[in-house]
Amino acid sequence: MTTPLLHLDGVSKLYRRGGLLGREEFRAVDNVSFHIEDNEPQVFTIIGESGSGKTTLARMILNMVKPTVGAISFKGQDLASIRGETARRRFMKEVQPIFQNPFEAFNPLKRVDRYLYMTAKNFADVHSPAQLEAAADAALNKVGLSIGEVRGRFPHELSGGQLQRVAIARALIPGPSMIVADEPVSMVDASLRMSIVNLFRALRDDLKVSIIYITHDLATAYYVSDRIIIMRKGEIVESGPARLILENPQHPYSQLLKSAVLSPDPRGQGVLTGDSAASQQARASPRAQIVS
Repeated sequence: MTTPLLHLDGVSKLYRRGGLLGREEFRAVDNVSFHIEDNEPQVFTIIGESGSGKTTLARMILNMVKPTVGAISFKGQDLASIRGETARRRFMKEVQPIFQNPFEAFNPLKRVDRYLYMTAKNFADVHSPAQLEAAADAALNKVGLSIGEVRGRFPHELSGGQLQRVAIARALIPGPSMIVADEPVSMVDASLRMSIVNLFRALRDDLKVSIIYITHDLATAYYVSDRIIIMRKGEIVESGPARLILENPQHPYSQLLKSAVLSPDPRGQGVLTGDSAASQQARASPRAQIVS
């Protein structure tokens, strides 16, 4: 049996709120368990509305927040055992984040290419100006950009879609095994969302990178996901293969989510409705075809 890429075992995160006379515990994440295999790159999607605990879960997977209960391991190493600068850098090289708002991820007074060069210097062990530029350009090419398009430019001089692709390129420079993308398309124009989602599929297929895709958008989740978990109030209410869950949800909350985006086709099988780009591409995708 191979060691999973990522394994969560009974993970909970508790916060205390209120004053001295009325403090109460709040479970942001409650007894979450799942794993991602190391030899099966996939898009693993965490679906939930605001307050479901999905972002807190992402922060724990990134080792930014420690779980109150339970354990998280990456390639067999308990994240709680990662201490010291060397160990943290080793983990960060393997697991990279992509955040919701690219304009908040970049300092508006710092040129975008500098982020790429510093990432290459810190994680790819390259140092000469020519090597740094080559590493940045190679990563940008993977997301449909080039160093010439971003060299010397500030974040406000790029579109939201361009800047999010730069953020993905920066995450690719260390050569990670896993990317944790927290609502990566919610701040991007609707017309550009599918380019980002398609990019995740390419990273999975071509670079063998597993993507943890965190979203509240069932249309993009249906289109891109291999496996999903649906969270509500910190708990997983349903999990499994994406098509199976989204076409035939069993939990009432999952059914409620589906009713807003999905409706049955004449054969009684789930198909996407709506006019969004994600819905249209999901309907047209070969992966969306149902084998009866």
